[in-house]
Amino acid sequence: MRRVIFSADDFGLSPAVNEAVEQAHREGLLGAASLMVAGPAAADAVRRARALPGLHVGLHLVLVEGNAALPPAAIPDLVDASGWFGSDQVRRGFAYALGARRQLEAEIEAQFAAFAATGLALDHANAHKHMHLHPVVAALMIRIGRRYGLRALRIPAEPAAPLAACGTRVGLGARALAAWSRVLRAQARRAGLVVNDHAFGIAWSGHMTAPRLAALARHLPEGLSELYFHPASRRDADLARLMPDYEPEAELAALLDPAVTAAFAAIPRTSYGAEADALSPATITPTSASCPPTP
Repeated sequence: MRRVIFSADDFGLSPAVNEAVEQAHREGLLGAASLMVAGPAAADAVRRARALPGLHVGLHLVLVEGNAALPPAAIPDLVDASGWFGSDQVRRGFAYALGARRQLEAEIEAQFAAFAATGLALDHANAHKHMHLHPVVAALMIRIGRRYGLRALRIPAEPAAPLAACGTRVGLGARALAAWSRVLRAQARRAGLVVNDHAFGIAWSGHMTAPRLAALARHLPEGLSELYFHPASRRDADLARLMPDYEPEAELAALLDPAVTAAFAAIPRTSYGAEADALSPATITPTSASCPPTP
């Protein structure tokens, strides 16, 4: 059966992002958000999330192009003097594979611990710019996350056929990314984590507009799909610097658009936590027709 999760990344990056998350949840389709625990506006995001009990919040692990949770002296091989992870994702991928594993492990632990300190329930986890596709990052993220109650992980696997039906042709790079995501899916499933079947927001990253969403609703594949967004109430300095070509206000408008809501009306909305609960043996109520448990 088709199910859909509407989520927002970069919660905590800026007040404009946080405002959009709150508005899109209160007035629109948004059901989940992924928190940057060391983001400049993380405290504001947590305050808003505590006032939104229906918002399912997860960890948006940052290991590239963002702030670290630990001080620079604790992870000198990972960040600059200001505690910033650079944008050189390929070089970082090699570095994370070849060394600085203890520092990497410490930073991932620190981000999960910071999330736990908020008191929010951990609905899911993913990584900024899909850095958890890196097998070393994934292994550490899953092992550490499980200790903090992690039950679900985003798999950035975007199928080409629905996008083609919506008029977007997927290149070889996107197809390679989808193929590589199978490694992450296998790692997550071995750890007993809930994973999505499909993710949308890669080819249209920063451009998840209302017309595209209305078209996608007609071609959404079977299974669990996560549609993730980068909404903001306005373009502030951080967004202009980090995402100059994104359309954050248009993405917020799409989440609030009655036509988009109507297009998805027949597709049940869910959350990673609800999916995990549905698979938990504790949620199964025995009936007279049930088989007895195996000794």
